[in-house]
Amino acid sequence: MASIGASGDVPRFFRLSVEVGDLDEAVDFYGRLFGIEGRRQAGARAYFECGPVTISVQEVPQQTPHPAAKALYFTVGDLEAVFGRAETLGCLSTELVHDAPAGAIAVRPWGERSFYAQDPWGNPLCFVEEGTVYPG
Repeated sequence: MASIGASGDVPRFFRLSVEVGDLDEAVDFYGRLFGIEGRRQAGARAYFECGPVTISVQEVPQQTPHPAAKALYFTVGDLEAVFGRAETLGCLSTELVHDAPAGAIAVRPWGERSFYAQDPWGNPLCFVEEGTVYPG
């Protein structure tokens, strides 16, 4: 029996889809938050290239958008700049993470300097400063 990954065909994560109620609003929101332009695609979706993973924003107008995973994590070089954009958009989280405000820049108990936000459809987002991420 071959060992796991012996063929070199290890799956690589390349796209994550988030559901939204209004594509135009989502393209504006994510474009402003990420500081990049989305690329509209057929099928009521737009792609945002976030390093090796593409965020696919998909409009689901006939249903309530289903929130993504517990949080989508992004590394950024200038945490304060992204924080400022999130603050302007009014999307900082109001929850607590290990008894600290999630919507504030903080060094988390595991060593990452980060803050949490939420898009208008309830998708949780976390932005982590490059260099503070444990390489795994």
